[in-house]
Amino acid sequence: MNFAKLPAIGLVPAPVLALVLALVLALACAGPAAAQQGQLPGVPPQPGIKPASAACMASARDILTMKNADGAYTNAVPNIVERTKDALVQTNLNEQNDLEEVAVLVAKTFAGKEKEIGDGMAQIYCNVFSDQDLKDLDAFYQSPLGRKLLTNEPRAIQFSMSYMNLWAQTFAETVNAQFHDEMRKRGKPLH
Repeated sequence: MNFAKLPAIGLVPAPVLALVLALVLALACAGPAAAQQGQLPGVPPQPGIKPASAACMASARDILTMKNADGAYTNAVPNIVERTKDALVQTNLNEQNDLEEVAVLVAKTFAGKEKEIGDGMAQIYCNVFSDQDLKDLDAFYQSPLGRKLLTNEPRAIQFSMSYMNLWAQTFAETVNAQFHDEMRKRGKPLH
């Protein structure tokens, strides 16, 4: 599946959804204990991922909470269960009713598993930022400018993504016109 081609849902741009879905799939099978051991939950050991202290993990989780990072993956489990069920129904039409019932059971079985994504993100923050960096970020996000950033950044990102999409569409039309011009010059007009 090409995650980059997923449509945007609500205010979440498609590239963010693609990243979250890829992360969800990668993290879907492990527990939070793996993050404490220096390994990202649900993925093979990654070179350069170091164990983080409980204090660092707590600071990273606090920052991610302030940034409402969990909003990007809160519905990861039910969405993956639904997509999996839909894919299975496509090839097992006669089993649709049973698959609907099984989907409810599977969703209940894995309820809460999306928290592993938060643990993985916190582990990554602890590997990218020092404990002091995280304390400084926490102080910044508590400041008036930090709160303003937390409040307005999602909208700024949304508008930036809209601008990028509009730019790409306009540029694609320019490139397409150039292809047509060049092929016309060769006596091979395109349709």
